[in-house]
Amino acid sequence: MEIMSKFTNDAKKMLELVGGRENIVSFTHCATRMRFVLADDKKADVKGIEALSCVKGSFTQGGQFQVIIGNQVSMFYDEFSEISNMDGVNKQEVKKAAKGNMNLLQRAVANLAEIFAPIIPAIIVGGLILGFRNIIGDIKLLEDGTKSITEVYQFWKGTYDFLWLIGEAIFTFLPVAVTWSVCKKMNVDQVLGIVLGITLVSPQLMSASDYVSAVEAGKAVQYWDFGAFHINMVGYQSQVIPAILVGLVFSVIYRFLKKHVPDVISMIVVPFCSLVPSVLLAHTIIGPFGRMIGDGLANIIMAGFSSSAAWLFSGIYGFLYPLLVITGLHHSMLPIDLQTAATMGGIYTFPVVALSNIAQATAVMAFVFVNRKDAQIKEVGIPSFISGYLGVTEPAMFGVNLKYLYPFIGAMIASGIMGIVSRSFGVIANSVGVGGIPAFLSMRGDKIPAYILCILADIVLAFIITVILSRTKLKDYGNK
Repeated sequence: MEIMSKFTNDAKKMLELVGGRENIVSFTHCATRMRFVLADDKKADVKGIEALSCVKGSFTQGGQFQVIIGNQVSMFYDEFSEISNMDGVNKQEVKKAAKGNMNLLQRAVANLAEIFAPIIPAIIVGGLILGFRNIIGDIKLLEDGTKSITEVYQFWKGTYDFLWLIGEAIFTFLPVAVTWSVCKKMNVDQVLGIVLGITLVSPQLMSASDYVSAVEAGKAVQYWDFGAFHINMVGYQSQVIPAILVGLVFSVIYRFLKKHVPDVISMIVVPFCSLVPSVLLAHTIIGPFGRMIGDGLANIIMAGFSSSAAWLFSGIYGFLYPLLVITGLHHSMLPIDLQTAATMGGIYTFPVVALSNIAQATAVMAFVFVNRKDAQIKEVGIPSFISGYLGVTEPAMFGVNLKYLYPFIGAMIASGIMGIVSRSFGVIANSVGVGGIPAFLSMRGDKIPAYILCILADIVLAFIITVILSRTKLKDYGNK
């Protein structure tokens, strides 16, 4: 009780400051934050809450009022539950309740985020693997810059080949994970979702790139012959948007049948009559349509980053990206990024995103430097910028930068400038990876040295700009 009692007073005050028990619809916690769904957000005294000694910041996102506590949030949660005489719920129930506070766009973004949340760790691992393979296999580091490590040492050649076993599983077969996650989100049979995904990437199917090459070369393409018509045996390897659409259609059919088919025959009829039509639609209508949408979005993004004004496009993207994070719209970029990687062979946006995250972390470091005599700011700021450099920017962005404003603006300016610099160097990523300093591992091998220079310049620039802004009138607009 001695450890928990340190939160007693703050928990009592927070209950009062969020508007009391009657204003709490539900609450839970995650790794560092208390998450509230409030009946009326306006009843929460944000300034009072952020003045509590245990609170490191707060923000509202996805219909939830989130209060940053830190690593001891579970202890605070237990104390709050006891004092409020209320039971918390799991995160899924809180998300469901929070949707009542969202508009249509916010709900769509939230649903998209929930589909991709379970997949992100695998995508990050895949990005790191591709980056490591680039370093040992693509960069000429040995024998006066004429040979790569894999060309000299058999052990590393074996490592390079072996790691593709994991990389292929993550990226080539990504639609399997997507259809599974859609089915999980829609609360339908997840194993059938996996089967559905496999039908999109089966070894029987030719990849889209091989199909284009075969058509251009005038070679025959295999197809299923139904007499009156035929369907080309072309897969959707690495394709995200077709997998999402197919998963959604399957889920709608499954739920409709589950509701209307009698229980006595449900076990047989529902799986068969939902899976078979979905696979047929996937290879005739939904898949080609989804690929067209995905390729179109990828082409638009790539057109911007490949145009004569690519430097400006990249700079604007870097400057505005933090605003996408605040609104939650950054979640909608992940499927487009993955589609771009599959269609175009690389991602121009992720290098800019990582530089934005690093700038946010550096702005906190500069803020701590400016206020180095304030012990409380050190306590909040140091863990925030360390975690930010490792790719977790929420404590930095929401706990410090937005609260005091000028560090947030300093980070935006720095990431906008570095977006221009990054594109000028032609930096491109193989895949999405860790959005902090380790992001250099996700870049194409020949661009890693240039990107490391970008990271160093980003840190210096964000630090200097934030310190300069601390001496302007902007410092008076923050929430002290």
